[in-house]
Amino acid sequence: MEVRLTPDQEAFVRQAIESGRLHSAEDAVEEALRLWEERERKRAEFLASLDEAKASIAQGEGRVITQESMKQLADEVERRGLARLAAQQRSPR
Repeated sequence: MEVRLTPDQEAFVRQAIESGRLHSAEDAVEEALRLWEERERKRAEFLASLDEAKASIAQGEGRVITQESMKQLADEVERRGLARLAAQQRSPR
């Protein structure tokens, strides 16, 4: 397979090689593909979780969010955080 880079991309790759960040142009292509695969995997995971959430809501499993429910959640998180902090301060290190 042949890959053609723009002059700016070539300069970017050359700079990475000269700085020691990469050893070759092939390394640049491998890194770009690895990052692309990672991004696409995360995108697929997000879309799957979105589909699950939509199905859950469609089945009536959703939770109504109000200012009061958000305040209750914030209070609960604060209580748990303070309890965890207190437990850490009591335990010997």
